[in-house]
Amino acid sequence: MLIMLSCAMLASFIYVLMSKRLSALTALILIPSAFALIGGFDAQMGKFVLDGLKMVAPNGVLMIFAMLYFLTMTEAGMFDPLVARIVGAVRGDPVRIFIGTVALAFIVALDGDGATIYMIVLSAFLPIYQRLGLSRPMVCCLLLQVAGLGNMVPWGGPTARAATAMHVDMAEMFVPLLPALLACALYTFGLAWWFGRRERARLGGSIDLNGHFADHADARGQGGWRFLFNWGLTAALLLALCLEALPLAYLFMIAACLALVVNFPSLKEQQEQLALHAPPILAVAGLIFAAGVFTGILGGTGMANAVADGLVKVIPPALGPYMAVLTALISIPVTWLVSNDVFYFGILPILAQTAQHHGISAIEMARASLVGQPVHILSPLVASTYLVVSMLNLDYAENQRFTLKWSVISSLVLLLIALLTGVVPWVGRG
Repeated sequence: MLIMLSCAMLASFIYVLMSKRLSALTALILIPSAFALIGGFDAQMGKFVLDGLKMVAPNGVLMIFAMLYFLTMTEAGMFDPLVARIVGAVRGDPVRIFIGTVALAFIVALDGDGATIYMIVLSAFLPIYQRLGLSRPMVCCLLLQVAGLGNMVPWGGPTARAATAMHVDMAEMFVPLLPALLACALYTFGLAWWFGRRERARLGGSIDLNGHFADHADARGQGGWRFLFNWGLTAALLLALCLEALPLAYLFMIAACLALVVNFPSLKEQQEQLALHAPPILAVAGLIFAAGVFTGILGGTGMANAVADGLVKVIPPALGPYMAVLTALISIPVTWLVSNDVFYFGILPILAQTAQHHGISAIEMARASLVGQPVHILSPLVASTYLVVSMLNLDYAENQRFTLKWSVISSLVLLLIALLTGVVPWVGRG
C-alpha cells in the first residue's frame, strides 16, 4: 500500500507542478497532506511535519540571512566595481556573458554550496542580464549545471554520503572521477556558448553596456572605508564558512546584522532595507519550509523507504553483472524523487550487496551512485534551487521543464566518461 501511495503522491506532485495547476509552495504542502490523510496517518501528521520542519530549519535560517547579507551588500554597492570589470570584459556579448557566468560560478562552486554560487554570481551578473534582456531560464539552467557538479566535491554532501555508506576512502573514490567531472564542465561551457549564440541571434548582436553601468556605479558613490569593510567582512565570512568556526546560519546572521548596521547606520535606513528585501526572502523561506512538510510526510509515513525497498525488489537477478551501470541510471530519477540520505544510506547499500556477488567493488558502486547529481539539484527537496528560481523571478515548474533535459545530458556525459575511463565498470568481473 505504501509503495502505491508514494507513487501516486509523487505522480500527482509532478503533474500539478508541470501542468501549473498549483504553485510549488501550495503543492509541497497540500499534496503530501492529502495523501497522508488517504493513507490513514491523520493522527501522526503533525509529528511528521514538525520533524520535517526541524530538518529544513537550519537551511531555512541560512537562506534568509544569507539573502539578506548579499542583497544588503548589493544595495551598498560592494559589487559595482566587479560588475564594471565584467562589463568591460564581456562587451555586451551574450556569448561572453554566459561563458563568464559559468566561469565565475565554477570558481565559487569550490565551496560545494549551491546557494553561495547563486548569490555571488547573480549579484555580479543580474543587472547585466536585465539590461540586455537575456533569457532567465538559460541563466538558471547554466547555474544549476554548475551547482550539480560543484555539489560533488569531496566536502560536498553526496560524495561524503556515498563514501560513508560504502565505507571507502574519499580521495580514492573521488580522484578517478575527475576526468568525467572535467568532461561535464566542458559540456557546461559548451552549453553556455550555444545558449549565448542563440541569444546573440535573438537580440541581433552585442549591446554597449559601458555607459549604463558606469553611470550606475557612479551613482552609488562607492569608495572609502565602508567599501573596504564590506569586502573584508565578506572575506572573513567565507574563511569562517570554510573553517566551520560556527554554524553557517549563525555566521550569516551575524554578518547580515553587521552589514546593515555599518552600511545603513540609521534605524530608518535599516527598516527600509528590510522592507525592500522582504518579498524575495519570504518567497524563498516559504518554499523551503513547505519542502519541510513534503520531506517530513514522505519520510515519516514510510513512503520514502517503501520506494527504496520496492525499487530494489523489482530489479531482475539477471541484471546483477550490470549493477554499476544500473545504479548510475537509477540514480538519475531516484535522487530527484527522494533525498540523498534515503538513496545513499537506504538504496545504495542493498544494490552494492548484489553487485559484490558479481565482482563489482564498493568503491565502483559509490562512484556510479554519484551520476544522478546533476539532476538531483533540480529536486524539490533541494532548498537552494528555490533561491535561484526566486532571484531570477522564474516559475518553478517552467524551470524544471527547461532545465531537466540538459541536466540529464550532463549525467549521461558523466556516466559515459566514467565508463570509458574504467572507474565505473560496464559489467562485473564475477
